[in-house]
Amino acid sequence: MTARILIVDDIPANLKLLDAKLTGEYFEVFAASSGPEALEAVKECQPDIILLDVMMPGMDGFEVCRRLKSSSETEHIPVIMVTALDQPKDRVQGLEAGADDFLTKPVNDLALFARVRSLVRLKMVTDELRLRDATGQRIGAFTAREGAEMLLKEPGRFLVIDDRPSSLRRITDTLSSEHTVMVSETPDELIELAGNGNFDMYIVSLTLEQHDGLRLCSQLRSLEATRQTPILAIVEEGDTARLVRALDMGVNDYLVRPVERNELLARCRSQLRRKRYQDFLRDRFQQGMEQAVTDPLTGLHNRRYMEGHLESLVGDAAHTGKQVSLLIFDIDHFKAVNDTYGHPAGDAVLREFAQRIAHNVRGVDLCCRLGGEEFVVVMPDTDADFAKVVAERLRVCIASRPFALDDDATVLDVTVSIGLSTTIGGGDSPSDLLSRADDCLYEAKRSGRNKVVAQAA
Repeated sequence: MTARILIVDDIPANLKLLDAKLTGEYFEVFAASSGPEALEAVKECQPDIILLDVMMPGMDGFEVCRRLKSSSETEHIPVIMVTALDQPKDRVQGLEAGADDFLTKPVNDLALFARVRSLVRLKMVTDELRLRDATGQRIGAFTAREGAEMLLKEPGRFLVIDDRPSSLRRITDTLSSEHTVMVSETPDELIELAGNGNFDMYIVSLTLEQHDGLRLCSQLRSLEATRQTPILAIVEEGDTARLVRALDMGVNDYLVRPVERNELLARCRSQLRRKRYQDFLRDRFQQGMEQAVTDPLTGLHNRRYMEGHLESLVGDAAHTGKQVSLLIFDIDHFKAVNDTYGHPAGDAVLREFAQRIAHNVRGVDLCCRLGGEEFVVVMPDTDADFAKVVAERLRVCIASRPFALDDDATVLDVTVSIGLSTTIGGGDSPSDLLSRADDCLYEAKRSGRNKVVAQAA
């Protein structure tokens, strides 16, 4: 895995050393020697990750990190602070400024490379979600960053496993001040709880006496229900080999024993923020996809969705021999409704019409608004005789009870004409089915309306 890395350090020798090491690992490296230069370089080179020194003249690394994380253009770029500072308060200050990790010089090369690769993988996921989000904004599915301010207002749900009582107590006591914490006694129990509970993070000790912590992390990453949830690993100081393995298999962050309370809180907040941002983007993408195939007035699927669904059903029918039937509805004299009562009244009729149709077909049937006052019901595994019975029932359902307009004081009698077609053999296409149903609909209109016309046998 390669990536674009920006190194920021005011000492030329440090820049050269890191440049040589990272270039040797086939990363593309850029350099900046001050805070302001780094902010400009980020705009130009669009790095995948930033290695940032803290102690620089003028603008220090903490301020650079805060500015990067406060901008919507750069907040998603992972930042690793690489510095000679080694006190817990320094690490906490860096994490609270928005850094994703805080490494103390001299840095172990294996740990550095593993951390870089780990954060680059996470950024690739975020980049894909951001790209989808930007596309949704361009097509008008949603507005920019709508709802993102809610990312950290709710407490998190954490699931912890650690067989050292003092360490477990420290972790649970610390997190319970802000979040909900559950404890698991065994890996099997953790996997079961994780699969059933909506957790925001798993905290796993890699030094469990009776179990393999790395294998547990691997299981969490392999299961569909848990693979997107962050894992925070607890490791022993100096256990670089185990840490590198954990990062390579997808562990998101780690803490070195003894666990420092403020650092634990800071790292958990950072992971919680990232997870909720990614969840937020995924949810918005899903909503955008649903909006793209949903008619906003009636809540039914639209023509785009119907065409894809119908193509799949007709293709399956060609192999299985099962028939697919299709009904096209056109509300009779609908233009007169709009002309007489206004478009709001027409919209009320369309909404009520859609509800009546949707509530009177099977769960496997697909109701869609084709456009204007035309609607479609696609009926899988349905022959022409049964489809005609359903169509007649729907016609009566529309005509038997008046429609209330928006003011509820005015009611209106509405009728519908229906065309019906059914697949014939294995040579039908979706367009054939639609065309025959449309011909039947026009025949129903020509022959007096408020009736069902089916294709000839």
